[in-house]
Amino acid sequence: MKLNERQKKILQIVKENGPITGEQIASELSLTRATLRPDLSILTMTGMLEARPRVGYMYVGKKNASMLHEKLDTLTVGEFMSSAKVIHEGMTVYDAIVHLFLEDVGSLFVVGKDHALVGVLSRKDFLRAAIGNQELDSLPVNIIMTRMPNLTVCEKSETLIGAGMKLIEKQIDSMPVVEQVDGILKVVGRMTKTNMTKVLVALARDEEL
Repeated sequence: MKLNERQKKILQIVKENGPITGEQIASELSLTRATLRPDLSILTMTGMLEARPRVGYMYVGKKNASMLHEKLDTLTVGEFMSSAKVIHEGMTVYDAIVHLFLEDVGSLFVVGKDHALVGVLSRKDFLRAAIGNQELDSLPVNIIMTRMPNLTVCEKSETLIGAGMKLIEKQIDSMPVVEQVDGILKVVGRMTKTNMTKVLVALARDEEL
């Protein structure tokens, strides 16, 4: 994986000053901690940095990081995605809430004509609808869902690192895995932070993936 200039600067700062907190790194670069969060997460996930609670970030070293890079660069979304939880845009909000909890997921993907992806529903969307005292048993989900093109998606061929960066940068818990068929985006799976965590734990334990 190729590092961008900011990530290279972060590594140099940590190498020279570690252990060092995220706030201190941000100060060195005249940036906010929130701005650096995606870069620090990626550098930690790839093994170049180690994050220790109440201590800060420490430089691990290029040897271990390079080995992990090589492994991560071969892993794709299609190998580790979960099955998608899909509903039709005509379903009522009430029925969708029941579906959400029966499936025990944090979000539902909404499809329309030809099973094309048209939106996503999160628990926050359902909460807002409930607080608004709307008639949930007659209100269709397409009224409250987040619509295309304001959705973050990924494809089966994308690397886990690329998908992870999308989850971090957009601050979302999951996203649909799609493929384009005759100009239509069709849902073939979902990628979640839980999927990513399981892979990282397996790598840390040197388990076979």
